Amino acid sequence: MPGTPAQKTPDAPVSAGFLGPDRNWHLGAGLMTAATAVAFTIWAFARTGTDVNAFLLILAIAFGLFMAFNIGGNDVANSFGTSVGAGTLTMKQALVVAAVFEVSGAVLAGGSVTETVRSDIVDIGAMDMDPLSFAFIMMAALLGAAVWLLLATRMGWPVSTTHAIIGGIVGAAVTTGIVTGTGGFEMVQWGEIGQIAISWVLSPLLGGISAYLLFGAIKRHILAPAARAIALGSRGFDDSEDDDEDDDDAEDTEDGSHRHVSGFERVSELQQSAFAESAALDLTPGGPGAELAEHASHLSKKERKTARKVERRAAYHALEKRVPPLAAGAAVLIAAMLVFKGLKNVGLDISLGSGVLLLVMLALSVWMATTVFARALKKQSISRATFIMFSWLQVFTACAFAFSHGANDIANAIGPFVAVLDVLRTGTIAQEAAVPTAALVAFGVALISGLWFVGRKVIHTVGTGLTSMHPSSGFAAELAAATVVLLASVLGLPVSSTHILIGAVLGVGMVNRAANWKLMRPIFLAWLITLPAAAGIGAVVVLILRAVF
Repeated sequence: MPGTPAQKTPDAPVSAGFLGPDRNWHLGAGLMTAATAVAFTIWAFARTGTDVNAFLLILAIAFGLFMAFNIGGNDVANSFGTSVGAGTLTMKQALVVAAVFEVSGAVLAGGSVTETVRSDIVDIGAMDMDPLSFAFIMMAALLGAAVWLLLATRMGWPVSTTHAIIGGIVGAAVTTGIVTGTGGFEMVQWGEIGQIAISWVLSPLLGGISAYLLFGAIKRHILAPAARAIALGSRGFDDSEDDDEDDDDAEDTEDGSHRHVSGFERVSELQQSAFAESAALDLTPGGPGAELAEHASHLSKKERKTARKVERRAAYHALEKRVPPLAAGAAVLIAAMLVFKGLKNVGLDISLGSGVLLLVMLALSVWMATTVFARALKKQSISRATFIMFSWLQVFTACAFAFSHGANDIANAIGPFVAVLDVLRTGTIAQEAAVPTAALVAFGVALISGLWFVGRKVIHTVGTGLTSMHPSSGFAAELAAATVVLLASVLGLPVSSTHILIGAVLGVGMVNRAANWKLMRPIFLAWLITLPAAAGIGAVVVLILRAVF
């Protein structure tokens, strides 16, 4: 949680007894999921009527919830990887945040993307297809995508759920057309898939560029003075009590001689986190950070004390004057989504003028609150003040990214399911169908369950594998990714939040010169095979469904 040192690996339950030490959490998540599934099944039967094929409806519900479960295990886990990897949130705290904001995003702002994914991939109007065949295609797509996502999640690969569901639809649709003699590859609207494929290329690029620029600015203007103040401490510390201590930079060795102790050897884990995120400090041998730390160890007490005071004043000034406008801008970007889109979906249509006024008031409130918070942190050491400030900012961006993810990627599960439900209810294929709130809530719960039960490997990959994460870098990656995803959701474009966030994490790693490109190789290969893998599974499933029913 905020204010604690960064953890190197996300917490994971240790096996101890029945279900391990997190038994109550496991049981609670399991019972919540089961109760939701039962309640949603009852609701679905009431909505479709008593004359519906019960077994087919139950299968559709199972496939839809299973797809949402695996979106939670892969995509939602990917979304929270930076927060858990930085130590800002524990796994349990991430679960609670997801429970609130993933479901809120799905309910308030998940509608338009669902329509895009459901109706624009297969050209229904140009085909002589019976409604049941269309339902089989969507069910096969759900299961095909879900099975591939589960396999990728078990390997720790963050892949695109959008990519997977489109692959499932393409594979099932083409197979159906060939089997029935009503079409083939011409069933697919390749132009739409081409546009989406372009967005997959642009997603990591835009995420990477945004995070690179944002985190680079944060390092140069906010973190550098803090890290320099730490390096100039008489024992690698920046506390004011350091000023009254004797200048014993030397350390006794076994033979009675003295040696200098370099600055970076004397700092705590928390202070090393600040080092790692400073624009001027790179602790690799020969880097400017190592050089500065070594230089600081040779300064006299008076020289170091004078320089440290200058850097500490600059560091606190940066927290008080530069972080508040950054926080205000982040609040405006994220709130704009709710004001201009989400509230319309619940019947609260706010005019442009009123929306702008609300955003201005929000920006001013966040600015003032962050300023007060920064001033209160002056009682803390600069390393701890910086850590705490960005920890709370990252909590904020984690909530925002969860909301944006719920708004955008819930469509990958609920879009095909709503199509099937509409066919079973009306017996016809409609170009558009209303998205029930009950479905959004049920699928949101399945997302959370997937995060808890199978999401840890993906969290480890994103949170620690691609680059080392700390609160400020996690904040930059999440804010950059959330901004791109939110804008895409407003436009109704089904982008991949996975590709966006992976690009943002790599952008942060490039700033720190610590991006793990070797790990990107299997991830990139997984991206390449996601569509054909889901398509192949979807093709097999649709043949089985046609044979059974």
